[in-house]
Amino acid sequence: MTAAREVDVLIVGAGPAGLAVAARLAAAGVGRVEVLDREPEPGGVPRHCAHGGYGTLLRPLTGPAYARLLVTEARQAGATVRPGVTALDWAGPLSLHTVSPDGPETLTARAVVLATGARERPRAARLVPGTRPAGVRTTGELQRAVHLHGQHIGTRAVVVGAEDVSYAAADTVRAAGATVVAMLTEQTRPQTAPARAADFRLRHGVPLLTGTTVVELLGHGRLSGVRVRHRDGRTAVLPCDTVVFTGDFVPDHELARRARLVLDPGTRGPAVDGTLRTSRPGVFAAGSLLHPVESAATAAREAVHAAGAVLAHLKGAELPPGVPLSVAPPLRWIAPNRVTPSDRLPYVLRTTTELTRPVLYVIQNGRVLHRERLRTAQPNRTLRLPAHWTHRVDPGAGPVRVTAS
Repeated sequence: MTAAREVDVLIVGAGPAGLAVAARLAAAGVGRVEVLDREPEPGGVPRHCAHGGYGTLLRPLTGPAYARLLVTEARQAGATVRPGVTALDWAGPLSLHTVSPDGPETLTARAVVLATGARERPRAARLVPGTRPAGVRTTGELQRAVHLHGQHIGTRAVVVGAEDVSYAAADTVRAAGATVVAMLTEQTRPQTAPARAADFRLRHGVPLLTGTTVVELLGHGRLSGVRVRHRDGRTAVLPCDTVVFTGDFVPDHELARRARLVLDPGTRGPAVDGTLRTSRPGVFAAGSLLHPVESAATAAREAVHAAGAVLAHLKGAELPPGVPLSVAPPLRWIAPNRVTPSDRLPYVLRTTTELTRPVLYVIQNGRVLHRERLRTAQPNRTLRLPAHWTHRVDPGAGPVRVTAS
């Protein structure tokens, strides 16, 4: 028999966004705030990111320390954090069927926050041909193996990608005692801070192959190498026993799809406005589910806005639905992707190609609402657009579009 319970706010996902929302709501006096996560321990991705870069400038933290801090803050505020619980499907507009070692349960809430995060596409989804040897991983798989389970990963690794997460993967490879044979990217330059790229190339002696793609995996039983193709058509084989595919994130949006929420075609996550409301009343979304993938700090900042919107919803406030917000090529996506005149959450967006000193235009029905010049724009690196122009949006004048030139 399935047990049934009621809570005030149900949060799915105990990563930075979900835990920060929970802490904020519980501290504001919301009675029953419950966070579910299918992993055996809460904390999300930072839990197995042993590198630094978390916390603040005055209080820098490693990923595991940051995860512990978020869990502690949520629990001390009064939220219930329940790892090892999987949300299976919707039982109603604001109800979820769940299962845990204690058995099945149906939870009904006054508001639901989806913070299920994102994941990297594995080798199969990237359509890389070849055999199916051991030694093929994504960054998440690599970090869990090394930092959570202390597993041996091999001796020679190729890292596919040259963005921030790629360099974090290369650090993990080195921490495991293996050598990074090469990093490679289809782009013309690395998509990380120049100092970080130079450090790996000069101090650690890791070559970066730009304009290069993996076209075949080699080996039987264990990976023996990867065949790569350069932009000019030349091919070569890099001997290695491990390859790590990094980046290329997609939102973990199964629950959003099963709820038939409107999904944004660019991010492939739920479409939300500046208060992070989805298309279903009472259902909100935050974190990397909305924009795969941004930093933990960005997810935590969004939690403040999501918590404010949830509190307003619990008090019965009604807000306008907002108008669609989209981008034109070469821009790839923008989040949030609906806009109301009262929105204040800064927007994050990405481009598909490198742009030099581009000008962003925000346009509604031929009227320019905002114009801003950027220093540069690179694929896989975040661009930010402030929201101080949103008061110029006319709710009855149709969609808003962001272009770059």
